[in-house]
Amino acid sequence: MKGGRGVGLEDRLGLRFRDPTLLREALTHPSAAPHRSQGLPHNQRLEFLGDSVIGLVLSHALFERFPDCPEGALTKARARCVNGETLARRARELALGDHLILGPGEERQGGRDRESNLCDLFEALVGALYLDQGFEAARSFVLRCLAEAIGEAAADEEVVNPKGALQELLQASSNEAPRYRLEQAHGPDHERVFECSVQHGGRVLGHGRGSSKRLAESAAALEALRRLRSAADAP
Repeated sequence: MKGGRGVGLEDRLGLRFRDPTLLREALTHPSAAPHRSQGLPHNQRLEFLGDSVIGLVLSHALFERFPDCPEGALTKARARCVNGETLARRARELALGDHLILGPGEERQGGRDRESNLCDLFEALVGALYLDQGFEAARSFVLRCLAEAIGEAAADEEVVNPKGALQELLQASSNEAPRYRLEQAHGPDHERVFECSVQHGGRVLGHGRGSSKRLAESAAALEALRRLRSAADAP
């Protein structure tokens, strides 16, 4: 229902809020703030909370799914999954904008389909679900809604296998394979830190650190990929 109260939305999402006021708050855009005297707080606080919940859910999911990924690659994968365009697209697919409560001015200016509004709405909905039913319910909803985005991250060879991506890039101009060298390892046994470099054609292409030699090599490959691609893009 346009500008309405989430009628039909819960059925579409497969959810049932115990406290319907949380759902209404998640659906209320700040432009409806003049109505706060009528008990309509807007969704910015829930958006703040939902953003953190989504970040935690995806960080954990990516950490478990890609055990060989260094921190930088995991950060890139998470950013791809939670950027405004991705969340707004998912909100459109769920027709969340049909239920957004807007002020008259924002309605006239096309706010119902504005990317920033839809992204904020998705995050606020997750925040409301977290408050209403706890972390596991929010986690299940986020993973269900963003499964496609996580799959797209898994298709990115640089994220899943930076060493393989580097070798493929270098093989385009050379038959020589990159070589990895352990530069040093330090720290106590339970907090060991490994530092590796990757070399090719007599020069060092990148350095990396990690809690294992494998992760340090992957981090070095990721740095090398970024340097090589940056140099290729330079005028």
